[in-house]
Amino acid sequence: MTVPLIQASRIVRTNRPILPAIRCSANSRKETYVKNIFVGNLSFGATEDAVRSMFEAYGKVDRVNVVTDRDTGRARGFGFVEMDVDAEAERAIAALNGRDLDGRALSINEAKPKEQRSGGGGGYRGGGGGGGRQNSRW
Repeated sequence: MTVPLIQASRIVRTNRPILPAIRCSANSRKETYVKNIFVGNLSFGATEDAVRSMFEAYGKVDRVNVVTDRDTGRARGFGFVEMDVDAEAERAIAALNGRDLDGRALSINEAKPKEQRSGGGGGYRGGGGGGGRQNSRW
């Protein structure tokens, strides 16, 4: 679909969509920094509410995500907590690391960014036992 644009008293047709201009001053922009905390060794019955209440004792919790199994819906034993204030997050990490929740000692530290995986994968990797024919003339 072509959209007419009016530029200095002439009409120009283009296939690009027109986006509204967003104006904001440098003072109105605010970067938000969220501390992402890894919570490991959770019990399989752990809930987001239990994890949230444990962290809220140290400050405001923005988001809690207990990772669940896709097939069973049961917790996989780890999760993530996001907190806005860096000092509160550091205090929570120091105080809760090693703390017992549902009979398991929690492993709590700052989450590391997810590493990018290389593409590809799958298929024959070579090596290893296998009695297949080595001649590929067919």
